[in-house]
Amino acid sequence: MRIAFVMDPIEAVNIDADTTFALMLAAQERGHDVFYVRMQDMYARGNEAWSRVVRVNLKRVKGAHFEFGVESDMALHELDVIFMRKDPPFDIAYLHAVHLLELAQELGALVMNSPDGLRAANEKLYALHFPEATPTTLVSKSARIIRQFAADQGGRCIIKPLDGHGGEGVFMLDLEDRNASALLEVMTRHETEYLMCQTYLPAARKGDKRILMLDGEPMGAILRVPQEKDHRGNIHVGGRVEKTDLSPRDLEICQMVGPRLREDGLYFVGLDVIGDYLTEVNVTSPTGIQEMSRLNGVDGPAEVIRWMEDRRAQ
Repeated sequence: MRIAFVMDPIEAVNIDADTTFALMLAAQERGHDVFYVRMQDMYARGNEAWSRVVRVNLKRVKGAHFEFGVESDMALHELDVIFMRKDPPFDIAYLHAVHLLELAQELGALVMNSPDGLRAANEKLYALHFPEATPTTLVSKSARIIRQFAADQGGRCIIKPLDGHGGEGVFMLDLEDRNASALLEVMTRHETEYLMCQTYLPAARKGDKRILMLDGEPMGAILRVPQEKDHRGNIHVGGRVEKTDLSPRDLEICQMVGPRLREDGLYFVGLDVIGDYLTEVNVTSPTGIQEMSRLNGVDGPAEVIRWMEDRRAQ
C-alpha cells in the first residue's frame, strides 16, 4: 500500500522517541511505500485534495534517518492511507488541512484520524464528555469565575489553555501568590480566551499515565513522572518515563471512552490519566509508542500498521 504521513519537518524528529517516525518505519518494514507530506504543500483542484509528496526511505540511524526519493504532485485519494500527524496547535492552517483531507477521504483514502473526529475533538474539552471519569473542571475566560473556582478547590487549581500541548502553558494557580492576577491576565489574554481549570490532583506528583488507544481499545501505557520542582510530567518538559500497568480504574476509563472514540473515527489516541481521573484526550499526534514498546517488550508501531492493513482491507 501507499501510506503518507502529514507531519512536522522530518529533519527534526528524534528517532528514539518520535511516534510518527516509528509508524513510518513500521510501515516500511511491512513492505509499504511511505510518503512524506508537509501541510503547507497541500491544495485542492475542484473536489480533489492534492499535495507535493516525497517518497521516503527510513533508517534508524541518527543524523541519517531518512533519504528522499521521487518527488511529485499527487491526488491524495490515490494514496491508500494518510496519517495526519502534524503536532498542535490546532490553528486555522491545521483546520484547513483537515478540510482538504476530508476531500481525500470522500474519494476513498483512509485518513487517520478521521477529519470529522479531528475537527470535533479539542484535546482538552473532549474529556468533558465523560463526567464520571474527569476531575472537577471549569472552562471560563472570566478571572472572577476562575478565582471563585480556585477558592472552592482550597485556594489553588491547575489552569491550562485549550490549545496547548506538551505541557506548554500548564500552571498552578495559587490565590495567595501575588502573581495570581497577572497570571490570569496573561493566560486569558485579558478575558478574551478560555482556560481549562481543574482541581489539583496530588497523585500528579507520582506521575500521569499516557494510555495509548487503538480503535477504542487500550494498547498499553507509560508513566510520565515530573521533575522534583515541576508539576508537569510531560516528556517535552523533562518528565521521565517509567513502566506501568493498567489498573482496574484505567480499564474502566478506557471502557467509558472507547466506544465514543470509535464512533468519532479517532482510531489512534492517547489518554492522559492522573490517579483515578482522565485529564486529556490527545487525538492530533499522540506520542509515547516507542517508550511503551521498549518498556513492555511489544511492537506497538507494527500493531498500529497491522490494524490499518485490516481496516483498509474491509
